[in-house]
Amino acid sequence: MANDRAWDCATGNGQAAIALADYFAEVIATDASAAQIAAAIPNKAVIYKTAAAERSGLADHSVDLVTVAQAFHWFDHDAFYREASRVLTAKGVLAVWAYEICEVNTECDVVVDRLYSEIVGEFWPPERDMVTSGYSGFTFPGEIIDAPDLQMTCRWSVEDMLGYFGTWSACKRYEAQHGNDPVALIAHDLREVWSTQQRTVTWPVRLKVCRPNRLLE
Repeated sequence: MANDRAWDCATGNGQAAIALADYFAEVIATDASAAQIAAAIPNKAVIYKTAAAERSGLADHSVDLVTVAQAFHWFDHDAFYREASRVLTAKGVLAVWAYEICEVNTECDVVVDRLYSEIVGEFWPPERDMVTSGYSGFTFPGEIIDAPDLQMTCRWSVEDMLGYFGTWSACKRYEAQHGNDPVALIAHDLREVWSTQQRTVTWPVRLKVCRPNRLLE
């Protein structure tokens, strides 16, 4: 696979696109949301455009890699496969990944799961099941490339963790319906088991990779 140009689809604020810029001469980063594109992280190697995943506006066979980070479950999959097949070069690669619920340790994970499953569980959209399964239910057309299971890690304080929970879409939906912050319901318990130290937070990452030679025509 060459590394001339990559397309980061559903780029959001451009975090994945910025990382790709270290390896590709040019990165095209698209998102269906004009607001996301307007707020994206500037980088001289990244060109941001507003475009749907299924209609990128890119030229035929013009990119060596198509990536989708934590967004594939929202797409019209057949239409996106066709678009990926159209824009990828002959040896190009489609890589799709998602990260699962974070892990800290046994005591902290129990509290996190209470928030995730019991308190705001009903407020996750159905598509979330695809993420938690690591897209295991999808059969990707094309030549499948074996990919390792990966993980993201960071060192966080308990306040960092509580702030992260506040970004969850399910927490925002809960608050909109109930008028109170669901994170506050577990904050005391999490602080007790976390203590004042920083801890390592880990997100398992599931990666699916294929070559386009047999993608849908």
